[in-house]
Amino acid sequence: MDLLALADFNLVARHGGVGKAARATGRPKATLSRRVAELESSLDLRLFERGARNLKLTEEGRALFERTGRLLAELDETTSAIASGGQTPKGKLRISAPVLFSQSAMGKIAAQFALKYPEVRLEVTSEDRPVDMIEEGYDLVIRVNPDSDESLIGRAFLRDRLVVVASPDLPRPTKDAVAPGVIRGAGEQQTWRLKTPNGLSSISIDPALGLASLIMVRDAARIGVGAARLPISLVAQDITDGRLVNWGDFDGPEIALWTLYPSRRLLSPKVSAFLDFLKQAFPNGTPDELAAFIAR
Repeated sequence: MDLLALADFNLVARHGGVGKAARATGRPKATLSRRVAELESSLDLRLFERGARNLKLTEEGRALFERTGRLLAELDETTSAIASGGQTPKGKLRISAPVLFSQSAMGKIAAQFALKYPEVRLEVTSEDRPVDMIEEGYDLVIRVNPDSDESLIGRAFLRDRLVVVASPDLPRPTKDAVAPGVIRGAGEQQTWRLKTPNGLSSISIDPALGLASLIMVRDAARIGVGAARLPISLVAQDITDGRLVNWGDFDGPEIALWTLYPSRRLLSPKVSAFLDFLKQAFPNGTPDELAAFIAR
């Protein structure tokens, strides 16, 4: 495939027509039209529906544009950095991060990063669902305890743990008693196993509230509706200030936040800069560091 023809196809697709692309870039219309025609011929595909006034991408054209646009942008960033003799982070950096981490910490992280690297245009979306990094155009994703994926490279940069907390006004249940609970989502009566200084113990929880986010769960627990199972980083300040009481660590798997990026791509300066920035923000990756960052 002719790389120049592919680049010109992307120019025309991005600007919505040969004339618009020519005016925006100063390239001759005839050259752009010829390049697109050559690309269509080499692929034996129609990439544009040609109308009287404008061009519209075909389904195949849109798929090619979505898959190659970011790769060409990364190639341009890399060659520009090499040509300038440095590795200055620049360009758009798209990140997908979990909702809770976004709500509690990502705003400050993004703002501080933007101040340090003004040539990077950072775009962060908050979602807990798995995303297809290539299809959806992400440079980096942050996920909690992600499944193994051979197409991605990653590392854990933060660790957290769950604790069971409640308002000081809510008495801890005695043996065989049931405590009201505030949970994320919906659920039936359940048993939570706790690690305490005296060993393992269990409490029965009857959900009084089911809420959509852990921030909402924490706020409801503060008011005294019920006990809640929450990351220690989110409630450490509440425990210190006496708004919540720690009933014990939840007996469950460790929480680890990972950064992931496609293994088949070279690590661009902007992604490398963001990974280094996270390392500087959380050098030891402990729950205490995250709690202190959130409390600032």
